[in-house]
Amino acid sequence: MANSLSFIFFTFLFVHASSQQNELYYPGFKNLDPNITLTGNAQIQKNGLLRLTNETSRLLGQAFYPTPFQFKNSTTNKSFSFSTSFALAIVPEYPKLGGHGLAFAISASKVLYALPSQYLGLLNATDFGNWTNHLLAVEFDTVQDFEFGDINDNHVGVDINSLRSNASAVAAYYTESSSKVDLNLKSGKPIQVWIDYDSTQNLLNVTISPTSKKPRLPILSYSVNLSPIVQDYMYVGFSASTGLLASSHYILGWSFKMNGEAKPLDLSSLPSLPATSRNKHSGLTILIIVSSVIFAAIALSFAVVYVVKKIRNADVIEDWELEIGPHRYSYQELKQATGNFSEKQVLGHGGFGKVYKGILPDTKLQVAVKRISNESKQGIREFVSEIASIGRLRHRNLVQLLGWCRRKEDFLLVYEYMANASLDRFLFDQPKMILNWDQRFKIIKDIASGLLYLHEGYEQVVIHRDIKASNVLLDTELTGKLGDFGLARLYEHGSNPNTTRVVGTLGYLAPEMPRTGKATASSDVYAFGAVLLEVACGRRPIEPKLSAEEMVLVDRVWEMVRQGKAGDVVDPKLNGVFNESEVMMVLKLGLMCSNNGPMGRPTMREVVKYLDGEVGLPEDVTGRDGDGDGGKGIISGGGFDEFVESFASSSFDKTTRSFSPLSLLNVSGETR
Repeated sequence: MANSLSFIFFTFLFVHASSQQNELYYPGFKNLDPNITLTGNAQIQKNGLLRLTNETSRLLGQAFYPTPFQFKNSTTNKSFSFSTSFALAIVPEYPKLGGHGLAFAISASKVLYALPSQYLGLLNATDFGNWTNHLLAVEFDTVQDFEFGDINDNHVGVDINSLRSNASAVAAYYTESSSKVDLNLKSGKPIQVWIDYDSTQNLLNVTISPTSKKPRLPILSYSVNLSPIVQDYMYVGFSASTGLLASSHYILGWSFKMNGEAKPLDLSSLPSLPATSRNKHSGLTILIIVSSVIFAAIALSFAVVYVVKKIRNADVIEDWELEIGPHRYSYQELKQATGNFSEKQVLGHGGFGKVYKGILPDTKLQVAVKRISNESKQGIREFVSEIASIGRLRHRNLVQLLGWCRRKEDFLLVYEYMANASLDRFLFDQPKMILNWDQRFKIIKDIASGLLYLHEGYEQVVIHRDIKASNVLLDTELTGKLGDFGLARLYEHGSNPNTTRVVGTLGYLAPEMPRTGKATASSDVYAFGAVLLEVACGRRPIEPKLSAEEMVLVDRVWEMVRQGKAGDVVDPKLNGVFNESEVMMVLKLGLMCSNNGPMGRPTMREVVKYLDGEVGLPEDVTGRDGDGDGGKGIISGGGFDEFVESFASSSFDKTTRSFSPLSLLNVSGETR
């Protein structure tokens, strides 16, 4: 009896193993097994297209084959080879922007409890980066996300257990002559993909092409042993997501095979994408032209104009509005508030667009409305950044984001109105009013308090990245508030920031930034140090028209303090009326914050304590090394010489220093 049971048991195992499916082939999904696991917004359309998301913000869609594949040899624990080919298409709501992308995924589960936006519907904030995820993804990303280290907003990446790519490349393909041709993922046209893993060589290749012919060379090759990453049985499928910017993500066809080459697909035989709005309008135009009844054609034209006008003035309704904090205003409300965006209401402008003064019609509240130019790609990124992340910040020394509006290609941000504009207007050139020292010292303390909140008081660390006098705004009581968070970045407390794009304004940019590309709390402190010196001296960090000895403010202050002539750099507009001990403290604190080495700078918590008088500036600090750049801290009296000599003067080579109007641009080349 026991032998019979054993025979039956081993027979069952043999049958199960031999019947284990090792490939799939879908030249379209019209006749797809209805048991395929679709979650979120994913759906199979009548013509056989698999659509993961539509052009709606904050969506995710997942589609996984319902039966897992065996990815490991149970005896050797070695992963198997695999091959997959599929055709994708990304049709963005705004063709130049896209958002966010899709991924082919190999996962331990066919139902992923994930988030949209930058998480691509694969992970969430709590499981991001965990080795227990057992997730391999090849992403096709159309939004540049600096926190995740994305190199480009049109790239292919290999992700293991996170969405921070282990390897990535700009989307492109190789011709027969081995010439590299860029490929736009968000073109709205089909793109064929081949992903091949060789378990013998531990090599993963990703190849893409606008045709069905597979290029000889892959666009991305990544050496990786998948044995520790995959489990014995894994699910395969796709996931996509949208953020504030949206795209429809399609899979037109798919083939997959374990231990062999996936069956080829023919793009010409796969389901067609839906007609574009341009095609529809062309059909309508032809219909009107060939109409034989002139009166009917005119009536129809009036009707079309009326409908289009109504559509243009309608606001897109977002289901996720309550999640992001700020209030959403209607376009008509803001149009009325600003007098139809009258030039007379313009408060200022920059590379992003214009800022208008407005009065909300219902509440009569004065507001400042930033209208993002639809030609400014960076401006729209700032719009997304300020709403999705910074909109939840609450502090008396931060300019409050009251709300926002999106209507087609119009992007608007609504802030509390700051009656006295920005601090730079009270310091430089011919100020409309001279701030006395007490007012200046209070503004300094206001900004220090706001910056401390950003670095330590919020649920995440917020790096502002663009602290300068023109971004310090003043209300009717001359309370200082830090504004313009378009370049800000957030990361978790205790983790390291991963921004790699150098942005900021010359004169406020920490010297390590061009080398590391990483903005940190310490680089914010450096910029705050420049503001301290500006307020005390009444001049910009760099004045190209001055002599070489006076051109760079921090150099000038170092030299005068060292010579015991600190009074010579104090703003002459104060007419000698100021608290000498406070001014000297601000000058020295500005130099401490301007330490060439990041570790030699105080934290904002220490800065606030100095300004509040809780602790005095150190008499003799031997200091913390600044990544090999010295930085011994500030030393009073004769020892102050050592402090000054520990710096590489203002991070510029005096012998090669040259300046131009570009000094007033930010490092990324965009007017701020």
